[in-house]
Parts: sequence; structure tokens; C-alpha cells
Amino acid sequence: MDNIKNIGFVSTRIEGTDGVSLEIEKWAQVLERNNFNCFYFAGRCDREPDKSLVVPEAFFDHPEIKEIQNKCIGSTHRSTETSDKIHKISDFLKSKLYKFIKKFDIHLLIVENALAIPMNIPLGLAITEFTVETCFPVIAHHHDFYWERDRFIINAAKDYLDSAFPPKLTSIKHVTINSLASEQLSLRKGISNIVIPNVYDFSKEPDKTSSKTCSEIRKVAGLEKDDIMVLQPTRVVPRKWIERAVETVYLMNLKEPKLFISHVASDEGKNYFKRIKNYSNILGVEIVTLDKYVGSERNVKKNNNKKYTIGNMYDCADIITYPSGYEGFGNAFLETIYHKKPIIVNRYSIFIADIEPKDFDVITFDGFITEETVQNALNLLKDKERLEHMVEKNYKLGMRFFSYEVLEFHLLGLIKSLSLRGC
Repeated sequence: MDNIKNIGFVSTRIEGTDGVSLEIEKWAQVLERNNFNCFYFAGRCDREPDKSLVVPEAFFDHPEIKEIQNKCIGSTHRSTETSDKIHKISDFLKSKLYKFIKKFDIHLLIVENALAIPMNIPLGLAITEFTVETCFPVIAHHHDFYWERDRFIINAAKDYLDSAFPPKLTSIKHVTINSLASEQLSLRKGISNIVIPNVYDFSKEPDKTSSKTCSEIRKVAGLEKDDIMVLQPTRVVPRKWIERAVETVYLMNLKEPKLFISHVASDEGKNYFKRIKNYSNILGVEIVTLDKYVGSERNVKKNNNKKYTIGNMYDCADIITYPSGYEGFGNAFLETIYHKKPIIVNRYSIFIADIEPKDFDVITFDGFITEETVQNALNLLKDKERLEHMVEKNYKLGMRFFSYEVLEFHLLGLIKSLSLRGC
């Protein structure tokens, strides 16, 4: 690995607390403790400015990129003007990739999801063309594929999807985050890959949030001392099935029924959030969004508008809801285990395939919430001895199967194999 020292992460967004950004930070921590230097290329980025190249057109929410999305997704016809714009922006982004490589003397690129889901078609094409032109070593880290999302079924970009999402090139090593995605990538694209699950640094016990900070958070949330805090620690997007979390709170028969949501509500539009608000109003459950207070650890340190970390929210919560219909893996599940909290989780496909067989002790349901499920949760919260045994067992399992050491083993082996090969 002597010829690889400087590693560049490439993504549409490397910022905040979304799953991809969090995993980038974990990979970077593992790489840096093994004496690699990490740099960042993205449309939005909150990493060190002197290690980053920010190109607004790389962001999936850039106006020109959104216009391309609107014209390519949900339609079966693409105009010449749209094709020309795609190629123009792709060429521009490719030139910026060349600049990034030269500026920071990059030896390896790690592309985070930008070659998996076509949120920014020109960026995927730019990375693919750059790789073809240079035989540059690349690790393509795929979190979710376009064929896993219904909204991409009808599209006017099949030629681009076939060639770049992801591309089958000899200088690219592919990483998926679950076994089902791995199988589908092999079947659909004929691309060999390895599975590296999402991870957490279980070797480092979590810093406990002070009782003073928890009191502040509960005050902000409008909770009394003995009220139960039910936390939904995800973005507000349809696949999270947040209706089930609302139903959970409703069936708890709390004095002040509230569901707390930690993340932003507008990543995929605001219609779903409106739907959740309307549904919760019908059931008499108050939705309390906390995203304006919550940032990543690096943001909290430098930005006074973000007072608390997501870890603070876990520590102050009594129970976590995770009712997703689909997840690429399940960052919030690992975060819950790490912060030693009980969780109510829907048995989504990846949970069944890759997590449940590890024998975690959690409260599960199949697609819909029942009174029995909720009663099990309430009984657990009253039984402190059972709760303590549960969270400690889960933490040990997390350390065994989803630790930084697991990531380190696979990632260093991958880098070594890339350092020994070319086109």
C-alpha cells in the first residue's frame, strides 16, 4: 500500500447527519488511524476547507441538477437539450475531478453512492469517464441502488444508468453494504463485489450526555420529568414508514403523546411530512421536529445554531422507533445499540437477512403495529433489570459484528489489492 497515501472521498453531499455522510466520517477515521490522509469532493461539504473541494453542481439539490432529474425521471423521453446539458455539466464536473486529484495529490478515490443512485446523473458520468480515461484506482461504496427505488423505474436515462450506475471497469472495486444488494449487483450487472456493513466504533464507550444537557433537551421538547421520550432518529422520507411510529405513540396512551424526529424533513420534498402531520393530528399525537437543534459532532463544535449531537438525543430518549419499510442497512439501528437504548424495529428485508441472525434482543413487528408490540415496549421500560441485560447484550454483539475493526480488516485488504493492480 506504499503507493497509496492520499485518499479522496467523492459524493454529492458530505455534510450533516445523513447516513452516507456519517459512514464517510467512519471510513475516514479508520483510514486516518492507519496513516492515510483524507480529502473531500462534494457539492455540499462540512469537512476542513483546506482538505475539500466544493463544487456546487455536484450537489443533488443544485437547481440545474434538479431540472435534469425532473426531465429524466418519471418520463420516457429525453430531449436533445437535456442531453446536451447533461454532457456539459458532466464535462465541467470531470474537469473539477482532475483539479481535485492534482490539488491534493490523490492516489485513490472512494466514491460514496454517486455511482449507485442517480441523484446527480452528470456526476456519475463524470466519475465514470474520468476513471476510463485515467485507469485511476477507485472504491465504489454503494449504499442504495436505483433499482431499489420505485421513483426510478420510469426514466429517460437508461443509457446513463446502464453505463455509470454503477460502471463495470477493471480499476473499480465495488463495495455493497448488505448481502441482498450484493446479490443483485452481481445478477443485474455482472459485477463482483464485497459486503462491508455499516459500522460503529464499539471499542470506544459512548460519552454520556450530562443530566443538565438532558434536562435542557427535555425542556426544549416540552417534556415533564417523568414523560416518556419516543425518538424517531431518521430523516422524514416515505420509506421510513413514520406512520408506524405515530401509531406506536398513540397506542402508548401517554399523558402528552409526542413523537420526536431528529432529522431534516425536506430531503425528498415536503409532501410526506405534511402527510405525517395530518395523520398524527387525527390520532392526537404531536410531531416535534428537533433537526434545528441537532448537528454532527463537528457542526456542534463550530456552529452555535446546532447545540446538540444525535448522540445527545439518543441518550435522552427512553425508546427508539425504527419502523422503516426499506433500509440499505440501518444506521439508526447501530446508533441505538451503541447508545444502549431499546428499539422497536420493523423487520425490513435487510434486517431479516443481515442483522436478525446475529441474535440482537429487540422488539420487532411485521409491517404493522399491534397493541401487543406496544405493551411489550412499555413493560420493558418498567423492568430496569431486563432493560439493562438487553442493551448490554446488544452492545457486545455490535462490537463483534459491526465494529471499526470489522471495517478495518476489509478496507485495508481492499486498498492493498488496488495498489497491486492497474487497468
